[in-house]
Amino acid sequence: MQIGHRLENQPSLKSEADEMRVAVLMNPRRFDIRKFSIPRPAEREVRVRVEYCGICSSNLGPWKGAPWFSYPFPPGAPGHEATGIIEEIGDKVSNLRIWERVATLSYQAFAEHVIAKADNVVSISHLSRESLFLGEPLGCAVNVFKRAQIRKGDWVAIVGVGFFGAILLQLCLDGGAKVIAISRRQLALRIAEEFRVQHCLEMKERSQVVEDVRAITGGALCDAVIEAGGVQETLDLASDLCRTRGRLIIAGYHQDGSRTINMQRWNWHGLDVINAHERDELIYVQGMREAADIVSRGNIQLEDLVSHRFPIEQIAEGFRLAEERPEGFLKGVVVFG
Repeated sequence: MQIGHRLENQPSLKSEADEMRVAVLMNPRRFDIRKFSIPRPAEREVRVRVEYCGICSSNLGPWKGAPWFSYPFPPGAPGHEATGIIEEIGDKVSNLRIWERVATLSYQAFAEHVIAKADNVVSISHLSRESLFLGEPLGCAVNVFKRAQIRKGDWVAIVGVGFFGAILLQLCLDGGAKVIAISRRQLALRIAEEFRVQHCLEMKERSQVVEDVRAITGGALCDAVIEAGGVQETLDLASDLCRTRGRLIIAGYHQDGSRTINMQRWNWHGLDVINAHERDELIYVQGMREAADIVSRGNIQLEDLVSHRFPIEQIAEGFRLAEERPEGFLKGVVVFG
């Protein structure tokens, strides 16, 4: 690995120690906190001192365990929602500066320092230091919204209003849609009300929710339905809420196996089914850049959506709460002081 260079007239951020704390997922439901040497960036890389890294719902699969995972995970994995400060820059990086505050698309970010490809780093220096910014989920939400083709005046139902769904409902409202928020959790519905969502429904009996949405929309059901729960129940309900020739957008991360679908209904109603997950890193990063601009205009707010903060030594507690989702919990982040 090449030794990174420092830009002319730009001092490197020095760490007080040569080691960093890193969370290592050793086995299902077991993190060890270990110390590793602080890495140096190679060509076209930067090193970022992590301020905080979100605990994503997609992290719960590795946490709970499945036959297709191998343990231990790489140090810092599966953390991928990091925000921090650039402290060293590798060769052939010209668009970033030391001391710049950034969000990264990197995959070993449950650590005090993380290496990221320069192309996967987005500057957020134009945001205030008080602005909470989790680049990967924000970028993902922007890309889902674009794939959903939401238009002004559309009736849009969001099924499963957790942290990610709450970002999506803000984007839909900003786009002029008429939004119906559907969740089992009272906290999520209260947050939706605070964002001035037109209709908030508790997800109880499936048939009753369908009838409620039918009444709200004058019998037509929804132009677009965003499934954001990632479970069979939310997929079934979302399918039922689409009008004829409506759009079913799958934004939930279905990571625990196969799903069944009502193909007869999809056929009969001529639904457009959009799998809105993105794997192209360049598109991911472009979504992050667009999200930073939207946040700078005040059209997405995250502060009320992050309910818990954990030092790295308490990362297992953060994962436990993310799995159990007790009342009052919506989103946790691991913070580095």
